[in-house]
Amino acid sequence: MEVDEATVRRIARLARIRITDDEARSLEGELSGILGWVEQLGEVDTDGVEPMTSVVPIELKMRDDVVTDGDKAADVTANAPMSEDGFYVVPKVVE
Repeated sequence: MEVDEATVRRIARLARIRITDDEARSLEGELSGILGWVEQLGEVDTDGVEPMTSVVPIELKMRDDVVTDGDKAADVTANAPMSEDGFYVVPKVVE
């Protein structure tokens, strides 16, 4: 896929990046090369290949989902400048 200067400028505008004319011309070739490489990946036969999230097969360590330390609202809000019923009280900032 070939990228033209107008596309480079549009991408730069969307990314909020200011580029010069020389940079736009050099980025044309770089972006075209990157997109060409991505197109090559589409030619790889992946039939029968399981999707994976990591190149190393791992299983996440799981723990039981139990409450081990709760009912501490008073301790949590002890140092708060203002608290009420176990919640932080903050001043109103929007009228």
